[in-house]
Amino acid sequence: MALPNWRGVFPAVTTQFNEDLSINLAETQRVIDGLIRDGVHGLIIMGTVGENNSLEPDEKRKVLAAAKEVTAGRVPVITGVSELTTPRAVAYARDAAEIGADGLMLLPAMVYVPTEEELFRHFAAVAAASPLPIMLYNNPPAYRVDISVALLQRLAEIPTIVALKESAPDTRRFTDLANAIDETKLMLMAGLDDVALEGLLLGAKGWISGLTNAFPKESVALYDAVVAGDLAKARAIYRWFLPLLHLDARHDLVQSIKLAEQVMGRGSERVRPPRYLLEGQTRADVIAMVEKAAATRPSL
Repeated sequence: MALPNWRGVFPAVTTQFNEDLSINLAETQRVIDGLIRDGVHGLIIMGTVGENNSLEPDEKRKVLAAAKEVTAGRVPVITGVSELTTPRAVAYARDAAEIGADGLMLLPAMVYVPTEEELFRHFAAVAAASPLPIMLYNNPPAYRVDISVALLQRLAEIPTIVALKESAPDTRRFTDLANAIDETKLMLMAGLDDVALEGLLLGAKGWISGLTNAFPKESVALYDAVVAGDLAKARAIYRWFLPLLHLDARHDLVQSIKLAEQVMGRGSERVRPPRYLLEGQTRADVIAMVEKAAATRPSL
């Protein structure tokens, strides 16, 4: 399988809820349309920020269908595959292909910490079940599983495994992976907001971002500056953005990002349990950070 054109900024889109915490598909579509109009290059639907594991199976399929409808082919739609068991992941991967997803972002099985061989079998089983191109997702701090370089070398031999979202905080991984795996087999994507510039400079082809939900134009401008070789502009945007980008590395990243999105008038902060809205000083601090960023936006 040829590598897909997954380059640029791919926001990890939020899933919008009504007051009773049922899914608001119309608002989710509004959020998606707004991001596309502001220039993002693709979408991650129902990743961590999209609260994948807080959705019921039928809800996931409805959200994906709604995303495909509103996107209308303007940008690629990649859906998260985040399940407790391999059979559930296989079933969703099959359904995602039928619904029309352009790719899968595949996570390790939730909760269970596997051996390396078990992890390989989980990924391989999902790859065998769907014709869609697959981006693996490595996020050791969040999911307690580290996809080793050696394992990625094995997985890169599976034709439909074509990309890796790298969210380990150690940016040396980008160079280690580039040295170990031919970039024509596995495309690297920066996946942790507060090392995004470092990842792009070290060879990542794109950036899967949380805070892009609040500031899409600035995110795209940062990527464009890197591609153009304008490092002075890239550094200026990044330094302005970094206080907010640190929110992506926190355990309450979903609440923080959705609150930022709400402050910017782009969505609602509502989240489903086990998450709850930010409160007290933490909430006040996030609001103050977003308002300061909005008031000091760099010239693009």
